[in-house]
Amino acid sequence: MRASILLSALLLVPSLLLAEPRSDIGGSFRLTDQDGKAVTQATYAGKPALMYFGFSSCPDVCPTDLARIERIARRVQQDSGVAVTPIFVTIDPERDTPAKMKTYVSIFGKDFVGLTGTPAQIKDIAAKYHVYYKKVPYGDKGHYTMDHSTFLFLLDRQGRYVDHFGRAVDEKVVAQRIAADLKGKPVAAK
Repeated sequence: MRASILLSALLLVPSLLLAEPRSDIGGSFRLTDQDGKAVTQATYAGKPALMYFGFSSCPDVCPTDLARIERIARRVQQDSGVAVTPIFVTIDPERDTPAKMKTYVSIFGKDFVGLTGTPAQIKDIAAKYHVYYKKVPYGDKGHYTMDHSTFLFLLDRQGRYVDHFGRAVDEKVVAQRIAADLKGKPVAAK
């Protein structure tokens, strides 16, 4: 079984590297940041962003990915001189209040932004980015975790979708592709 999972993952990597940007990904949103302020996509205009969807109670995947995003953002700035804003959007607004998001994203870096909102607002932005998420009950009554997709989205200076990256793509390759995308130069898939 492990061999089949590994084979599936290896077959998926080239398709992620060669994925063409889609014009139906992304769009306007209205959410609340970690300071309790109402924000929209225009709030982050002028600076490219890396957007990731997850939840602060995630035991392993989200913290691993957010640490990775911080390293990627740092590498992009070192390699290209372009600063990108890492944005973490919760898919668990029931538990992820602005105060909880502020504490959580501060662990990963001073530039990290944490966004939450109403369940309807989260459903709207997740749909615009084609992000899968689902509440999964476990253990005692009322306990749950969240299943969700784990793509990293690159947004340009106007907040428009440029590209996305899966977890299996090497950090160095992601940083190179982001720097190239921001400079408008193609990078060969590796």
